[in-house]
Amino acid sequence: MLEPKRGWLALRRVAIVGVLVVALSPIVWLFSIAYKPARDIFASPPQWLFAPTLDNFDSVFRFFHLWDLVKSSLIISIGSTVLSLLLGVPAGYALARAKSPRAIWLAYFFLLVRTVPPVATLIPFYLLMRDIGLLGTWWAVILINTALNSAFVVWMMFSYFRAAPASIEEAALTDGSTDWVAFLHVALPTVKPGLIASAIFCVMFSWNDFLYAMFLTRADTKPISVALLSAYGTHDISWGTLGALAHFSTLPIVLMMILLNRYFVQGLTKGVH
Repeated sequence: MLEPKRGWLALRRVAIVGVLVVALSPIVWLFSIAYKPARDIFASPPQWLFAPTLDNFDSVFRFFHLWDLVKSSLIISIGSTVLSLLLGVPAGYALARAKSPRAIWLAYFFLLVRTVPPVATLIPFYLLMRDIGLLGTWWAVILINTALNSAFVVWMMFSYFRAAPASIEEAALTDGSTDWVAFLHVALPTVKPGLIASAIFCVMFSWNDFLYAMFLTRADTKPISVALLSAYGTHDISWGTLGALAHFSTLPIVLMMILLNRYFVQGLTKGVH
């Protein structure tokens, strides 16, 4: 009986390794070319052994205003995440505690909003931001990301609050607490992993957003995701330089996931049924 189990376990491990190789190969290649001399990047056959160089990182600082790009990405990501949570969390709580059986359909309607292809809404959003005078600013992208991400937060938090026991809040209300106090001091602490998971998703959506940021920002407000493509061809930039720039675009999100991984996993495994 043990041999079939061992064989099945070995097969699953091989499958996991195979998926990881396929998924991580482009990322490994992207990061490796940042340390390769230009002559080795497209060498045929590929050069697996090479003398690492930091020249590509030097080119990043020469060709790009790196800290301005990172600052724009941080402002857009943090701004839209904060606004999305401020709007989405109370809305999700209200739907979860609503007595109407239609509340669940309304929650899924918010999820439907998030599935609309961004390219389908680009022109309306562009015209709207132009008419209200926000075109080319950080606020243009922040507000659009907030509109999309807050809908996602509503759906996520609706599930978490539904899974949380309402009896604790009812006990607090019986003791004289207001609805607002019960929400802030009783309901929110019970869904802390869900809050962190929702915040992580919002940051990732906003940090990696390219389409809206590409068309709604200008040179001094564009984030690093736009710089990765729009700068190629405007200067004498090599693939190695873009690989080096990708470090600064990817590592902040990777570090965030490493630091908050425990809460992220808890948020995905609790509350969503």
